Amino acid sequence: MNRTIKSKEKYNRIARVYDAHSKFAEKLWLANWREQFFSPLTGNILEIGIGTGKSIECYDKKAKVMGIDFSEKMLEKAHSKLAESGKKNITLQQMDVENLNFKDNAFDHVVTSCVFCSVPNPIKGLKEIRRVLKPTGKLVMIEHVLSKNQVIALMEQACNPITRFLMGANINRNTKQNIINSGMKIIKEENLALFDVFRLFIAKK
Repeated sequence: MNRTIKSKEKYNRIARVYDAHSKFAEKLWLANWREQFFSPLTGNILEIGIGTGKSIECYDKKAKVMGIDFSEKMLEKAHSKLAESGKKNITLQQMDVENLNFKDNAFDHVVTSCVFCSVPNPIKGLKEIRRVLKPTGKLVMIEHVLSKNQVIALMEQACNPITRFLMGANINRNTKQNIINSGMKIIKEENLALFDVFRLFIAKK
């Protein structure tokens, strides 16, 4: 069984408790960050790993949003939230970031929120994002990554086998280098919380 299927199955299993599991981080940080960095975006937007649809409320009604996730069970939750919101400018579709079914240069913005810890082949996924971004488009990523602080990094490395087994999530990824290796240029990066564990990356082709 390949890593993508295994990861998808893990998220299908935890979909019904995912919102409860992440409630603290959502209330403390993530909801505010999405509002801050996603709400101002306009044009055609692709959200990678929309999950249970926590970002649905933050999008401007003038934006045209496509939200994808590889987990059908997570998307069931997102469809319910979308129906409750009444928004008509957001479409949801099951899809894997490593194999995007979109034309080249299709999106003004691509956004992610704590997603690339779970992508089995992150550089492949980032190359697909680069392909579907317009030449003037931007990638906006809110991600947790391997800290440059040696003590924190050691803790992340020690805990990573556990988080990977339970959720398929890696907490020791060097996402900055993965972005660079995909052929994109980082134009902004910012530490958001826990020293430099949660970070903002904005990149372009």
